[in-house]
Amino acid sequence: MEPCGPRWLKVVFVPFSNGQPDGDPIDFVTGFLTDDNKTRGRPVGVTVAPDGAAIIADDLSNTVWRVTPKGNQ
Repeated sequence: MEPCGPRWLKVVFVPFSNGQPDGDPIDFVTGFLTDDNKTRGRPVGVTVAPDGAAIIADDLSNTVWRVTPKGNQ
C-alpha cells in the first residue's frame, strides 16, 4: 500500500462499463489540500444518499459533507 499523499486528498469518479473501470478517474471533490500544502481535510468514505447527493466523511475535520449539483439543496 502506498503512503498517503496529496493525490489521496480528493474524491474521484471512476466511470464503469459492464462492471469494469472504463476510463480515467475524474476529480469530483478537491480542495482538501491548500496551495501551500496544508491539509484542510481527509476524505475517508463516500456514499450516495437516496436523493442522489454524495455524502463524504472527512476524518481530519470531523465533518460529513453533502455534495449536490449546483442549485440543489
